[in-house]
Amino acid sequence: MVYGQSKNNYPKQLYNFKCVLSIFIHESQINHYKLQKKLKYSRIIAGTMTWGEWGKKFSKNETIDLIHYCLEQDITSFDHADIYGGYTTEADFGNALSETNIPRDHIQLITKCGIQYLCENRNLKINHYNYSKDHIIWSAENSLKHLKTDYLDLLLLHRPSPLMHPDDISEAISQLKQQGKIKHFGVSNFTPSQVELISKEHEVSANQIEFSLTHHDALYDGTLDQMIKKNMIPMAWSPTGSIYKENTEQIQRIKKQLSELTETYGATQDQLLLAWILKHPSQIHPVIGTTTKERIKAAAKSIHLDLDFEDWFLILAASQGHKVP
Repeated sequence: MVYGQSKNNYPKQLYNFKCVLSIFIHESQINHYKLQKKLKYSRIIAGTMTWGEWGKKFSKNETIDLIHYCLEQDITSFDHADIYGGYTTEADFGNALSETNIPRDHIQLITKCGIQYLCENRNLKINHYNYSKDHIIWSAENSLKHLKTDYLDLLLLHRPSPLMHPDDISEAISQLKQQGKIKHFGVSNFTPSQVELISKEHEVSANQIEFSLTHHDALYDGTLDQMIKKNMIPMAWSPTGSIYKENTEQIQRIKKQLSELTETYGATQDQLLLAWILKHPSQIHPVIGTTTKERIKAAAKSIHLDLDFEDWFLILAASQGHKVP
């Protein structure tokens, strides 16, 4: 073999280039797969908790209108829980959705189960949790009936229970997946150790957690680290935190810092709050609770904001009240 050539008679440089290119393409395919996994849901998710009895009490036509408006803003994922509206909001949404003629595969329906909420629609002694196999299956089937759909894109366990057993959960999820009633399985408000507990048999594809500038423990307690490692999808409920609910020294600092950046980015403070979350490498999906169209539209535009690294840390420092160590 002539020096400088590979055994396939390629010049050595070309052979090495082909090897590097092959590795690059392989890694690109892996990264593309991971990105596609993250893109199962719209980057901004519409939270429906206040659409019904727990908030605006929208009529069917108002619900139809807001569903269409969300889709116009490329918000295609809708977040539910069986308990919303005292177990009524899923049905209100489903009745409206059934009259929209929107193709089912154009939207993603997320819901949660497990919390037993004491209200007039449930004969209970006390608020509690139930993750028995039969209850998970019954809850999922109830949600399907209320949402008027054949499948759920994502079923979440709403909050961890001290009485949950991974085998019960696994058997329920296996049956629901085999029957095509759920596509994916996840959790909400679970710690990393709780995720590990129940992920032996079934991949936990998402964890919906409270995350915002005023509630960002997940940056440091391993929650977001685990989601990156396991390629889970982080979803953040209450993404604006307590910014508009309280007037503490922390919130005053945050608002002052945000106001100094609004002109730089041509953005509202709301958008900067979301952009700060969206910057995190775990690709967090904020679940917005607003029903105001102007704020929905602004939230949808926030995905195009890319905060400078230093500005991201300026905002974090304003929240924490001290510089990064």
